Amino acid sequence: MAIGRCTKGKTVPTFWSKTLIPTSRQVPGDAEVPSHQLMLRAGFIRKLAAGIYDYLPLGLRSLHKVMAVVRQEMDRTGACEVLLPALQPIELWQQTGRHIDYGENLFVVKDRHDREHALGPTHEEVITSLAGTYIKSYKQLPINLYQIQTKFRDEFRPRFGVLRSREFQMKDGYSFDTTREGLDRSYQVMYDAYCRIFNRCGLQYVVVDAESGEMGGSGSQQFTVLTPTGEDTIFRSDKGNYAANLEKCPTGDRSHDFTGDPTGDLEEIYTPDCPGIDDVRDFFSKSLGSRLKTSNMLKSMVYVASKISDHRDPHHVQDLHYILVVLRGDHDVNEEKLSVEVTKILGEKVSVMLAPEKLAMDDGWALGFVGPHAFVGRTDTTLLVDPDAAQGGFWVAGANKANHHVKHFNWDRDVVDIVSGNKNIVVADLRNAIDGDPSPKNDDGVLKASHGIEVGQVFKLGTKYTESLDATVLDEENNRVPIIMGCYGIGINRIMASVIEQTGGHDENGIIWPASIAPYQILITPIKYEGVIKQTADRLADELETTGCDVLLDDRDERPGVKFKDADLIGIPLRITIGDKALKDGCVEIKPRRASVDTKSQLVPVGDVVKYTVDLLSCL
Repeated sequence: MAIGRCTKGKTVPTFWSKTLIPTSRQVPGDAEVPSHQLMLRAGFIRKLAAGIYDYLPLGLRSLHKVMAVVRQEMDRTGACEVLLPALQPIELWQQTGRHIDYGENLFVVKDRHDREHALGPTHEEVITSLAGTYIKSYKQLPINLYQIQTKFRDEFRPRFGVLRSREFQMKDGYSFDTTREGLDRSYQVMYDAYCRIFNRCGLQYVVVDAESGEMGGSGSQQFTVLTPTGEDTIFRSDKGNYAANLEKCPTGDRSHDFTGDPTGDLEEIYTPDCPGIDDVRDFFSKSLGSRLKTSNMLKSMVYVASKISDHRDPHHVQDLHYILVVLRGDHDVNEEKLSVEVTKILGEKVSVMLAPEKLAMDDGWALGFVGPHAFVGRTDTTLLVDPDAAQGGFWVAGANKANHHVKHFNWDRDVVDIVSGNKNIVVADLRNAIDGDPSPKNDDGVLKASHGIEVGQVFKLGTKYTESLDATVLDEENNRVPIIMGCYGIGINRIMASVIEQTGGHDENGIIWPASIAPYQILITPIKYEGVIKQTADRLADELETTGCDVLLDDRDERPGVKFKDADLIGIPLRITIGDKALKDGCVEIKPRRASVDTKSQLVPVGDVVKYTVDLLSCL
């Protein structure tokens, strides 16, 4: 069946006057992006509180259309639907350590018995507990379970409407296998299903490599809709052979050289109340009359690596090792890259976090004023330097003394010569990629940055959760082994918003829905709902509904201009306008909403309307 084609089955047309469609001409003051503005103006959603929205009839219909596409494609793979509780015992999260990873983004509530529960942002722990209870043998595998569930995330700054809300609808699926090869097969099945889902929903997307983040696991890919309003940054090589998101994207080889003559004697400068890069730059300009670029400054950050850490209680840090990270002042550390690099250096998986202030200060670190030469003389520290910072030339750095910086810092003179041969100095790719960086393929490709919205992500979780929660099966040799998992998520609400945000998803007049997830496929607009016009409108609505089309009939006693503006605003793919003049010639006017289709109105004989409309919808 073609995308958008009506499906057979008699239903009943909806009358505009009998449903709730509170359209508005005013742009809400707190709505920053088109999808947020238009979903509010078109009466799809209503803001109840920050990051919390009501879904009105039009919005709920589109939401259900998206869910139906997802269910059809998931069921097509043989996956089985379950429904798991949103309220989860906190003990499950403590067993995997993710109550720490999620931190304050995790909603935690207490019941009347003073027991803590999490409002689930995701369900890895719960589904793993379920699998561990009932799956006992390799003969029961592979199996794939999924759900569509309300999720919760305590966003610090909810924004962009349903793109970053505190409560949202998500499809999360989980595969269970006994071998890595089995996981690879399950992963590919889900990857292919996701492509079909996003194609059917009318999304223009790219697939990029991604970090697993707090989900964990060995590999992940992200489905991203490109749009200037997207919060995610992705990078693609201009050679077309590499793409990754900001958290994942490495750069190609960047040369470094610690050698180079000093640009002057190391000079200490009093910089009161200037702990940040921008503070120091402004101080040089205002107080010293010297123009200083942030690219000539070194940013030194103190991290701790440990086997066990609790972000909420820094006094629980054990087996502590300091990591002094140095970047150029205009660059930002990539903590995913940092974690990977530290794990390689220390030879085991560790937790890496910024050093708690009291702990670091007690250990002699002048936080806010640390320079690379603080490493000299410390046996408890590894010095990690990004290649762009590991260069000769003029540098300003912290002086390792409160309210002081130094200029003319020189790597060779002030660090390398003093600790010559020290294996605890490592140069590695530690920063976020930027536009124009070399591609990691090292084929002369150049990375180009784009913005986008993440609508789905697939993960190879491995045994992260099954080992923590003791979900095991007996294998063919009768050995007990942990189940191997994959995880697959789709943001249902985000699909709706992303369709609007993408190119061709809206114009100055309103939303432009694809027929597959539009709340209604056809809007019948009588110029005046009475007499022969009313009879024709009712008959066409019934006939189109009989073919399986979704029809909204605008029976309001409103001026034609009001009806036409509302029609464009809510974005129904096809509008059938019935007026006296055309009807006298036995015709009605049919106009597609999508700009890519011939937008000129077509006069179609009343007897041909159903066939013409059904055929046209297949293109929308």
